[in-house]
Amino acid sequence: MLWLVQIFALLAGLARGLGRWCLNWWRIVHLGAVILVLALSPSSYSRQRWPVLATHVYQATAPVLLWFIALSALFGVVLIRIVVVTATGMGLSQYAVEMVVRVLVLELIPLAAALFVALRCSIGQAGEMLNLRRQGVFEQLQAEGKDALHWLVLPRALAGIFAVFTLVALSALVSLLLAYLNIYGLSPWAIDAYLHLVGRVFSPEVTLIFAFKTFFFALTVALVPLASSLYDPVDPGQRASTELQLLMRLFMALLLIQLVSLLGNYA
Repeated sequence: MLWLVQIFALLAGLARGLGRWCLNWWRIVHLGAVILVLALSPSSYSRQRWPVLATHVYQATAPVLLWFIALSALFGVVLIRIVVVTATGMGLSQYAVEMVVRVLVLELIPLAAALFVALRCSIGQAGEMLNLRRQGVFEQLQAEGKDALHWLVLPRALAGIFAVFTLVALSALVSLLLAYLNIYGLSPWAIDAYLHLVGRVFSPEVTLIFAFKTFFFALTVALVPLASSLYDPVDPGQRASTELQLLMRLFMALLLIQLVSLLGNYA
């Protein structure tokens, strides 16, 4: 009988863990739906709320923009050179541009931008939200007749989303420029051929997958830390465990999105 009790206890523990896991992800999805509705509402950009939103967007994007572009350019030069030399040595130089665009622009830059924004911005914003919960700021806003989601959560979520899109767009343009310079040099005569090759890679299907992947990366980076700060316990003694769970959720979501995009592009 003892082994039956142990089995039932194990199954009960697994059921509770699965229930908490489903509840956490449901909260993230629900928060994402609420944030998207608020983001589409014109009242979210009223004269009173606009300065708060602009401040958060600037603070999330400006400090990391130059650093990320510089690091991605440095990494891009190394990767582009490796790809070009390898392709030329194997007699496949005509595929060098396509390989660079697919590996660097389509796959690495969106993932790197999402991780960069998460580590430098979103996780820090989650810590701020947790401190605001401890200080009772949510209750103060509610007493003043203000919606905490409008004033505290929405600006931070939109700031994270905007930061990811900005880093991806600018880094992709810089990488495409560096690829052209590495392959063709300063000659302007290959621009048409280069644009044709890049356009062949960015077919409508690939472009749509790239746009959706970037969008869901941005949503994940913005929402998972905020959901953790809104719903997880505020006990300082559980902070290490909470941060570890946050990182696990974040990396699992990013990995799942990346795998789905790879299947869409190459399956």
